[in-house]
Amino acid sequence: MEQPEGFVFTPENLEWAQAVIKKYPEGRQASAVISLLWRAQEQNGGWVSEPALRYIAEMLDMAYIRVYEVVTFYTMFNLQPVGRYYLQVCGTTPCMLSGAQDLTEACRKHIGPKDTVSDDGMFSWTEVECLGACVNAPMVQINKYYYEDLTPESLGDIIERLRKGEDVPPGPQDGRQGCAPKSGPNTLIDAAIYGSDDSGPEPGYAGTSDPKSKMPGPY
Repeated sequence: MEQPEGFVFTPENLEWAQAVIKKYPEGRQASAVISLLWRAQEQNGGWVSEPALRYIAEMLDMAYIRVYEVVTFYTMFNLQPVGRYYLQVCGTTPCMLSGAQDLTEACRKHIGPKDTVSDDGMFSWTEVECLGACVNAPMVQINKYYYEDLTPESLGDIIERLRKGEDVPPGPQDGRQGCAPKSGPNTLIDAAIYGSDDSGPEPGYAGTSDPKSKMPGPY
């Protein structure tokens, strides 16, 4: 694959990187390698180039092969270009049982083959292991954000809206509030535990349907 001629951190990222390196004792600067690789990937449009690897190796006084070992061990690093919107479809058991395979078909339909950038340069997608949002399966991570409780239709709609430049709020896409049961709240819904009247939960306490409400304070 063709590589860019070089890589350097922007002045802002260089200042940030130097501050991160200073957190570690002399001779232990290599401990900053993952942080610097992640920032390089963000700066480089979602992937880490070979010049970026060599730049970071020199900055941390590491052998190039040691940096390469790290970047190839962790799956969140990409060694080839990705689209502006990078979709990671979770395929571990809860998501697979909930329809993850249908989401991969939606990606093929709206984007193209796996691990390739779409013709317009806006999208690419891949399959990954557990992203830790099993209760909201099936789900997809798009760049930094989780889109949960998906169907092939809702994922296709998200892709097309992003293609049009629209903002698509992350989180559950079926109207569910966070990780609440799909059938609706079934605990802490008895008004009596919040007071003597029948007005329901006091605003700001567990059981309220207001997603912006505050949780109870300390006892």
